[in-house]
Amino acid sequence: MKRKLFVGVMILCLVVFVSAMRSDLAYGSRKFVSIASGWVVGVYFPLAGALSRIAHEKLPDIKITVESSGASVANAKLIASGDADLAILQNDIAFYALQGTKPMFDKAVPNIRGVAALYPEACHIHARKDAKIASVRDLKGKKVAVGPLGSGTEQNAIQILEAYGLKFEDLSKVERLSAAESADYLKDGRIDAAFYTVGVGASAIVDPALMIETLIVPIDGAEADALVKKYPFYAKDRIPAGIYKGIGDVPTVAVLAILVAKAEMEEDMVYRITKAMWENISRIETAHAKGKEVKLEKALIGMPIPLHPGADKFYKEKGLKK
Repeated sequence: MKRKLFVGVMILCLVVFVSAMRSDLAYGSRKFVSIASGWVVGVYFPLAGALSRIAHEKLPDIKITVESSGASVANAKLIASGDADLAILQNDIAFYALQGTKPMFDKAVPNIRGVAALYPEACHIHARKDAKIASVRDLKGKKVAVGPLGSGTEQNAIQILEAYGLKFEDLSKVERLSAAESADYLKDGRIDAAFYTVGVGASAIVDPALMIETLIVPIDGAEADALVKKYPFYAKDRIPAGIYKGIGDVPTVAVLAILVAKAEMEEDMVYRITKAMWENISRIETAHAKGKEVKLEKALIGMPIPLHPGADKFYKEKGLKK
């Protein structure tokens, strides 16, 4: 009886040991991938989170960790330094990064590679109604948030103001704030308006619109035409009525959000991540309202940089690329 008990205990210990060994080996072979996203209150962060959940469910040997960041320009620099493996950023900023366009980049980011075009990012100028800003030109002499220093939003603000003959120097005060900070400053009256380049429906704009009377300043007419002509990453867009409380349909311009990878990532890993994302697109669609605009047939539209070989392989299999 004692011998049987001893043998049973030994077998149980062996099973536990083997299970632990397998777990350690699995953990040891697990590949950790970081994705730089953006503000928690924006769109990048929840979409990156959805991609992380897809990997957790469908790619057990790959763990994708989501990092909040200063968005586009910061994300390109994280790719350059190798501190991020994947990132979401604006298509115009990705192109500037590859070229090393100053003043955003002191040097080129040669290792940035495309994975997928995601959705349009509308340029919002969200203003307090009591600031009496009906046109971009009315921002002259106003207190305006233009996004964090070096961000894609800041660059868009520079370019949009330029189209209307304005510079930062024409504003009474320039605040370089995150989306959440801009929303708080707008509600408190510490600024008159804020620039955001973000998917329509972002909470940073929804929240102030619920608390105070606001409007979205239109970007249209000859100025929008000139902007699109000079900077071909822009496209004319509209912010639909009813998205933000009390705000009707507003013409604007937009760039594209894209998913990128560093060139050093293994081809097979990027291929599997790309494949898993598109085969489980419902996860992306439910992560945020903008996720419904992410479509496989549009994955290569507006992609201004070379594709990562892993993504290229997937799109060739799908017949989207020769």
